[in-house]
Amino acid sequence: MRIVVVGSGAREHALALELGKSTDVVVTPGNPGISGTTPEGYRLMSVSTPAEQLDADLFVVGPEAPLVDGLADRLRARGCLVFGPGADGAKLEGSKTFMKQMAAKALVPTAAFGAFDEQVAAERFLASLPGPYVIKADGLAAGKGVLVTSDLDEAREDVAQKLSGAAFGEAGRRVVIEEGLVGPELSLLVLTDGTRAAVLPAAQDFKRLGDGDVGPNTGGMGAYSPVPVATAAVVDQIMDEIVEPSFRALRGLGIDYRGVLYAGCMLTQSGPKLIEFNVRFGDPEAEVVLPRLDGDLASLLAQAAAGELHDSVVVRGDASVCLVAAAHGYPVAPVPGAEIHGLEAADSVRGVSVLHAGTVRDADGKLRVSGGRVLGVRAVAATLGEARDRAYEAMSAISFEGMQVRSDIALQASKDYDLGRMLR
Repeated sequence: MRIVVVGSGAREHALALELGKSTDVVVTPGNPGISGTTPEGYRLMSVSTPAEQLDADLFVVGPEAPLVDGLADRLRARGCLVFGPGADGAKLEGSKTFMKQMAAKALVPTAAFGAFDEQVAAERFLASLPGPYVIKADGLAAGKGVLVTSDLDEAREDVAQKLSGAAFGEAGRRVVIEEGLVGPELSLLVLTDGTRAAVLPAAQDFKRLGDGDVGPNTGGMGAYSPVPVATAAVVDQIMDEIVEPSFRALRGLGIDYRGVLYAGCMLTQSGPKLIEFNVRFGDPEAEVVLPRLDGDLASLLAQAAAGELHDSVVVRGDASVCLVAAAHGYPVAPVPGAEIHGLEAADSVRGVSVLHAGTVRDADGKLRVSGGRVLGVRAVAATLGEARDRAYEAMSAISFEGMQVRSDIALQASKDYDLGRMLR
């Protein structure tokens, strides 16, 4: 089997490493870290050729933008096997309004909301809420189009900036305003072939830039799996009340959704509630979930793409933590060009993989910063505590000017998880 993965970030790097355990993988456009041969003897390579000009037994589309743009539809029209929804299913992420309206019709528990393209009506709705306030750009904003605030004036100003196009261009000219929910967040990735579903291990990511969940929202500064609060009962409840009703609603709309559905949930006092759906593997959640799967990922994704998902998901008993090194100025105005040092030393730490996200090689072969999230440093170990220690040990070897790294990724969870193992 030959697989083409579409994308260039750490998520695609993680996918290539896992798929490369059983097949050759080509990633387009890829990144400087995706190259060489896997320990199992399969080849990984990055190419600049567009996906629609490549041949493969299976295409796996990583980012949301090409899915919303209909890449999966165009590939399927050529007779290709594709893991990823068509443009109709990708509207779940391409339009927050569509997602919320579908969830409401499916009776999925979610925050009270309104969708607006006019300032006065939006401010009237804001005034009716008790706070905190959540303001989302309706369209794609690379995970950064969300403001959560308890300050009504700040919420009004954010709405004005989005609706004017100043903040996120056309993606923000309609906004979804939601009531703020309180509780731990949980990310659940579910494979589906359009009819059947297979749930992957739960993960938790860290959206805020700074320690203690302060600062602006980002695409994600780190993640870990397993999640102590994600008991079997909680996962079953999310599947029964959020995921399965949504799949039924999609089928009711005539949408044949084949790929992965990311359910971002808040575990409130009244039960799990849906925050968002994404139509692709989460980033950085994929980085910590995929290495915990025991079995042939390529076969699972091919089955889902073909509408024949029959194998069950087997989860290993280990743990994984991923840290993100971000560029100076991220997420508002990332500064490119800084030279990156220390990757070889970081890669040498046991259980660690350094995943490239925003890197480029210059004419002299030096690795430099080219994007907002630059690297993902992932560690896999027997416990969350060990994985966290190894990830931070490896990250301490890496440096570039202006590097931003949170120091509290999985801190409390590792204590809770490892204590729970001791008490069992």
